[in-house]
Amino acid sequence: QVQLMESGGGLVQPGGSLRLSCAASGRIFSLEAMGWYRQAPGAQRELVATITRDGSTNYKDSVKGRFTISRDNAKNTIYLQMNSLEPEDTAVYYCQSRILVTGKVHWNDYWGQGTQVTVSS
Repeated sequence: QVQLMESGGGLVQPGGSLRLSCAASGRIFSLEAMGWYRQAPGAQRELVATITRDGSTNYKDSVKGRFTISRDNAKNTIYLQMNSLEPEDTAVYYCQSRILVTGKVHWNDYWGQGTQVTVSS
């Protein structure tokens, strides 16, 4: 019923930049907060950044000043601009959103399939 599709991952050198996108599609009645999470090998999934429908943002401390999350409500899409990338940013990045599906009464969390970001020289 609902899909979250990420794009924009890849291999970049330390100090470089990448921009991730995540588009939600399907029988969407409404979207609440959307966010980016990441999971490095052998580690737990962690919050990177979130953004509410009205644009309020929250960031993991280690990415503040380097990453910027933004949102296009008309396109049900969020973005993550990542600058000054470090090897420690290497992980699979996942998009997440709380969505109310058309015809349903409860909100549910949905996840994308993930996109690999590798920061290496």
